Amino acid sequence: MGPLAKVLEPHFTVYTYDRRGRGDSGDTQPYAVEREVEDIGALIQEAGGSAFVYGTSSGAVLAVHAAKHLRGIKKLALYEPPLSLGENRQQVSVDYTANLTSLLTAGRGGDAVALFMTMVGTPTEAIEGMRHAPMWSGLEAIAPTLAYDNAILGDGSVPTEPASAITVSTLVMDGGASPPFMHEAAQALTQAIANARHHRLEGQTHNVAPEALAPVLVQFFNE
Repeated sequence: MGPLAKVLEPHFTVYTYDRRGRGDSGDTQPYAVEREVEDIGALIQEAGGSAFVYGTSSGAVLAVHAAKHLRGIKKLALYEPPLSLGENRQQVSVDYTANLTSLLTAGRGGDAVALFMTMVGTPTEAIEGMRHAPMWSGLEAIAPTLAYDNAILGDGSVPTEPASAITVSTLVMDGGASPPFMHEAAQALTQAIANARHHRLEGQTHNVAPEALAPVLVQFFNE
């Protein structure tokens, strides 16, 4: 979020943070999605009691849960929630959760990272290449947080219950170069939130460029 924050700073007071188990943040146990919502609430209080909230990937789904519970969220912007509309999503979720839990319990963080990358479609040869790159140790260090993201996503379906409770203006975005399931997920979440609209950033992928995203956020938050 650092590069995006720098592009937004001329327009807003920007708060970024490390989610639990990542970067400089602690990892108080036991984990619960509710504690992550409380973390966002604490940041909003630090910001003066109200804020615009942006979340991407699993953070977008977390932001949906937060918007249900936190009054201080004035507008909500979400980019590519990694949801699934497939008929076999529940079985895929059950299998992934079981395998992920087994690997993390055994202390096999690297294999847990590889499992996640395989699930999201990263080619095997690319994963093997990354295993030998300097970045891999950093990925292994945050491997336990894969379980946190998994808890937030549940079975991967659209979180209709918290989404239906959201009343604030919401922008749901996806990238034009992202796979079709990302487009379907964004459209489905847009339909689940009463006051939401959809916007596609042409040429962008899940790793959206700050320069492409920032102008859209600035326009939406200033409306």
